[in-house]
Amino acid sequence: MNTFHKAQSYKSKLYALREQIHRHPELGNHEYLTADLVEKTLNGLGIETERLTETAVIGTLRGGKPGLTVALRADMDALPVTEDSGAVFSSETPGVMHACGHDVHTAAALGAAMLLAEEREELPGTVKFFFEPDEEGSGGARRMIAAGCMEGVDAVFGAHVAPDLPAGMIGVRYGKFYAASDMFTVTMHGRSAHGAQPENGIDALAAAAAAVSELRKLPVKYIQDPAVLSIGTFHAGTAGNIIADTAVFSGIMRTLGPDDRETLKKAFRKCVEETAALYGAVPEINIRESYAGVVNTETETLHVQRTAEALFGAENVRVLDRPTMTTEDFGYFIDAAKGSFFHIGAGCTAPLHNPKFLPEPLTIIRLTALHADIIGQYLRNNTNRKQ
Repeated sequence: MNTFHKAQSYKSKLYALREQIHRHPELGNHEYLTADLVEKTLNGLGIETERLTETAVIGTLRGGKPGLTVALRADMDALPVTEDSGAVFSSETPGVMHACGHDVHTAAALGAAMLLAEEREELPGTVKFFFEPDEEGSGGARRMIAAGCMEGVDAVFGAHVAPDLPAGMIGVRYGKFYAASDMFTVTMHGRSAHGAQPENGIDALAAAAAAVSELRKLPVKYIQDPAVLSIGTFHAGTAGNIIADTAVFSGIMRTLGPDDRETLKKAFRKCVEETAALYGAVPEINIRESYAGVVNTETETLHVQRTAEALFGAENVRVLDRPTMTTEDFGYFIDAAKGSFFHIGAGCTAPLHNPKFLPEPLTIIRLTALHADIIGQYLRNNTNRKQ
């Protein structure tokens, strides 16, 4: 019996878990019911658990033979979205729903724990199950890593449901996959004056507007891979006949890989400072690092691809030819070890973060089976080497 058929034997349990999580969605760092359910389920399988933060759960499955330590990550938090999916198990929490598939991610990781627990005596090594809070907010990955979750971990894997892929299709991506992001705020300081006598002032609004215009050219000018610099807010002035002494704008930079990230940040600072100098203004630049980019490692991604092809057939596995400029804090885990993050077709047409987003139930079974095979086979294939 292959792993997919084994996963189907847990269908009723996994569907019930998913529906319970979906009915009771919780925002980031408030995943109390979900964390309790995860702990109860893992403990029922004889898997020890610990809390690294109030809602971050780590499960540890120790195999009967020596080997590597491999981690599987699932995120648990929901979004501030009012559900309109029509599901009989729709959210019972007003204004909150699982509009990004984290209910599926959590249920499938628990399903993989069920399958791997069955073979614990023959399993070489240790499996860590990471159930992460607040992926949609400030990110739980960094806090979990700071608390020690990656100590001793040799490789880490994870997945995300994808509405742009056909149901059940597995999408793998080698190398750069998700963008890194950096939020920024620039405050341009000038000197106010009467609008009829602009020569007596320093126009912070004009300096900031010129900087915005120049900044938008940077991705094409300095970066060969895809990159995005978006400016979403601009505030300046108090009256139409007063030269503005202050102007503030903010936005986000998205880049692929650490080199492009540093290149764009340096170019950003230089551009703002030089433009401000032309107007006699003084810039105050605040760049706040957000999520790390996801850069998959070669060997682990090849392992995911081959495992998926063996389980579902090569026709149901697609090597993705382009990265996404969205963000995902799984990159922090890969920065601490080798690993790979992949997509699985969700079987729905509504996009992520949409009130109608609802992956088909069978996605859970497919993902359960694939997770279990990826982890189990990675451990068995690497019993003689410590990476």
